[in-house]
Amino acid sequence: MSKKSYLLDMDGVLVRGRTPIPGAQDFIARLLETETKFLIMTNNPQYTPRDLRHRLASVGLCVPEDKLFTSAMATARFLANQRPNGTAFAIGESGLTSALHDVGYVLTSVTPDYVVLGETTSYNFEQITHAIRLVAAGARFIATNPDPTGPSERGIIPACGAMAALIESATGVKPYFVGKPNPLMIRTALNFLDAHSESSVMVGDRMDTDIVTGIETGMETILVLSGVTSEADVERFAYRPTHVLPSVGEIVIE
Repeated sequence: MSKKSYLLDMDGVLVRGRTPIPGAQDFIARLLETETKFLIMTNNPQYTPRDLRHRLASVGLCVPEDKLFTSAMATARFLANQRPNGTAFAIGESGLTSALHDVGYVLTSVTPDYVVLGETTSYNFEQITHAIRLVAAGARFIATNPDPTGPSERGIIPACGAMAALIESATGVKPYFVGKPNPLMIRTALNFLDAHSESSVMVGDRMDTDIVTGIETGMETILVLSGVTSEADVERFAYRPTHVLPSVGEIVIE
């Protein structure tokens, strides 16, 4: 049998806030030493892979840039497949705009093919108003991820899902979310990794995003208890992960 490939969530699996989870760096080192295929995925579209590599390195996790995959990258690949070399009005940070440029998209505020909503800490009324007018005029509405809130040092902040709801309420147009729990993000990551779902493992800390997406994509799943989910929480769901482990440090690479 061929060696398994691993898709890893980041928050709650490798880091908790700005603190690395015990055993995470050792697990990454073992993946690299055994030349195992893996990708670290995040629904956060704000940062480029280079930015993320630096941010992880600053807390002691050494991850190659090409092992990082974001919802912005998945969104850009989706758009390139749907309408190659199109145009978009994008609300977000460099992680999103760079990913769109990388697939040949032109960013414009005038009659774009798509309005693409991502994450930013500086949403402003003028941008949202312009997005609403473009969507109302017929631009297709895409959003990188459905998360309604995100963390900050001062508490939760509105995230992509919340701002998408505002635009939807004003226009009556539902966005298409590319990030988890949409299985499209997992399939896009598997293609990026050149791996097959039947020989891949999804590792995450959330039942309602990571695990359900892995199950719906036909993957083996590992729930780690180092994030937001406790072992008791698992019983509340109609589906179960293949394995439940305390952390990634307990995973045996196959």
